[in-house]
Amino acid sequence: MAKIKKEGFMQGVLSLMCSQVIIKILGLVYSMYLTNREGFGDSGNAIYMSGYQVYAMLLTLSSIGVPNAISKLVSEKLALGDRKGANRIFKIAFVAFAFIGFGGTLLLFLGAKVIANQWLQIPEAEYTLMTLSPAIFFVSISSVIRGYFNGHQKMSATARSQTVEQVFKTTLTIIIVEIVAICTNVNTELMAAGANLATTFATFLSFSYIFSLYKMNRKEEAKEIKAQTVKRRRQETAGSIIRKILAVSIPISLSSLLSSINKNIDSVTVVRLLKPLIGEATAKTKYGILSSKVDILTSMPLAFNIAFATSLVPVIAAAKVKNDVETINKRLRLSLLITILIALPCTFGMCIYATPILELLFPNASSGGMLLAISALTITFTALAQTINGALQGLGKIRVPAFALGCGVLVKLIANVILIPIEGIYENGAAIGSVLCHIVSFTIVYHVLKRTVRLDFSISGMLIKPLLITVIMSAISLACYKGMLILGVASRVATMMGIVIAVLVYAMGIVVFKVLSKEDIEMLPSGDKIYQFLHKIGIYR
Repeated sequence: MAKIKKEGFMQGVLSLMCSQVIIKILGLVYSMYLTNREGFGDSGNAIYMSGYQVYAMLLTLSSIGVPNAISKLVSEKLALGDRKGANRIFKIAFVAFAFIGFGGTLLLFLGAKVIANQWLQIPEAEYTLMTLSPAIFFVSISSVIRGYFNGHQKMSATARSQTVEQVFKTTLTIIIVEIVAICTNVNTELMAAGANLATTFATFLSFSYIFSLYKMNRKEEAKEIKAQTVKRRRQETAGSIIRKILAVSIPISLSSLLSSINKNIDSVTVVRLLKPLIGEATAKTKYGILSSKVDILTSMPLAFNIAFATSLVPVIAAAKVKNDVETINKRLRLSLLITILIALPCTFGMCIYATPILELLFPNASSGGMLLAISALTITFTALAQTINGALQGLGKIRVPAFALGCGVLVKLIANVILIPIEGIYENGAAIGSVLCHIVSFTIVYHVLKRTVRLDFSISGMLIKPLLITVIMSAISLACYKGMLILGVASRVATMMGIVIAVLVYAMGIVVFKVLSKEDIEMLPSGDKIYQFLHKIGIYR
């Protein structure tokens, strides 16, 4: 493995973006396998995902805010030329979060029975919680190393380790679940536990990989620390560094915790409120659809976008230390524009192709079209809020994302409680609640961003052309899809062709309508060559 080099902003974005796309595709692969696997299906997903959501919440408490917190603090030190201070932040954080992660592991392992029976009211989830518990420790210490690499703007290290984790998770999930199915004569409860055991093994292997990257780069980093020529600084105490990390990571973790609570609202309310109306078995199946198939599909577009949110934190933090307003504005404008370009077509596409997509991917369990169509409306608002949150964290406004999402979660809870028991709405009420949650969250963070930075653009100004192209794309794609069905083309083939046509029309629209300016194109990797080609063929003059 070669030494990880510092990357430019868009190089880092692309590294993370490619990684996230691979992760989401692999996640879809094992979700398709589990959902279509005889003896698992939507009922198995209910057991699997209920345990996983509790794990995700405890993981948030122990580590989720850590990468961005350490990334921000390290990048600020490096911007001032203090490499020794940056390295000290890493070492102290590694020890501190090893203890915190171990505490989270013990809490989940020892409390599995109580959580499964009393909180989730899904007793079968006990084993899934126990098998997941060691993963909290490994993710906690991995997150510190990822934050350190991100702070050095070496995003590819994080990207590689996350990809390694998902590759092993997908492979091991299929292997372990098949072994458990054979040994237990298709016991759904133990198969779900086996699927989550694969997650634990994958987190251990991912930690081993990123730690080996750190060890390989440690010698080079030691030379740079020794060679630094900045004035001798008074060394911060370990307590002071931990307080700084917690001051940044706690608000970020709170935001992630609220996101996890948002999903746990469904795990607590959907089954509980639907059980008296449609029976326990059907209620669990409805929750299984919402928490697995729908959640995975609507989160896939965010794989592209998380790269901008992650990369913006160290870049904007360093620019703020240097008072470089121009860099902040350029990075923000490009990030928000590309976020819109990615999110809008995904929202429209998933709305109009909801049922065909489920039939294509989950032929043995394809119900949930209306749930997916409604939930798809969250994509644009979630993606924009995600990008803005990265910018706000870099600017030091670390409490705002948590406050905004907290308001959204409150709206979500109220909507779930009111809407789910209504006949004719039922589980769709949870999807509507999620849409309202993310609209509220986005509105708040965008308002704060406008007050914090003098933006030389507006969302409305960047929205008109992408929205027009998206509408044209949807109309042409849907017409072609319907036409193919009339001509007798198989539904699954027509769906794939319709999606391909949509992608081609949308890409052509971006070029023809000149959505990206010359400056935007030149900021992309090999942007000069791309612009020269477009100029040569007459698109740009």
